[in-house]
Amino acid sequence: MMMEIQPEKPWSAACERNRDPILAVLREHFADRRRVLEVGSGTGQHAVHFAAALPHLVWQTSDRPQWLAGIRLWLDEAALPNTPPPLELDVTRRWPAGGFDAVFSSNTLHIMGWPEVEAFFAGLDGALDADALLAIYGPFNDGGKFTSESNAAFDAALRADDPKRGIRDLEAVDALARARGFALVEDRAMPANNRCVVWRRRP
Repeated sequence: MMMEIQPEKPWSAACERNRDPILAVLREHFADRRRVLEVGSGTGQHAVHFAAALPHLVWQTSDRPQWLAGIRLWLDEAALPNTPPPLELDVTRRWPAGGFDAVFSSNTLHIMGWPEVEAFFAGLDGALDADALLAIYGPFNDGGKFTSESNAAFDAALRADDPKRGIRDLEAVDALARARGFALVEDRAMPANNRCVVWRRRP
């Protein structure tokens, strides 16, 4: 009788380190939200941590196809009532249709090319309700300058892996958000020279 080998859950040390500082931001800003679309759920660790801590939210994971199996392993093990199956989502293609009043994304903009970052913001229009929140976690530059030596080294590593990648200027990202009707609500400093930036779209 052959034993079926179960795949191992993907795991990220960074997710373990940053999940509670991010949760502190989400507790405040997502207190009145109902349905959150997480773009680029990665391993799925953030989803189960946030959905367990914020049971009033339906936490919808999404990512490219190669990540979905790992996300399902985390969701299935946690067996939370507020985490539906993950959606396949490429930001440059079709997004899920409306009904979300918040979007969360962690450590995604710097691994996208700039055209993909633009597509990310363009895709928000059809997915979000009128009075929606957007929260993005990760490293950002200020005025084209790195905020730390570690971020400069990280940016160099990103570009060595793929020249299209790199830490984004917050001013440029904010301009994309404003073009879609979002106003900056908070830019909170986080551990390890990261930030959690929150915008709100006004009806």
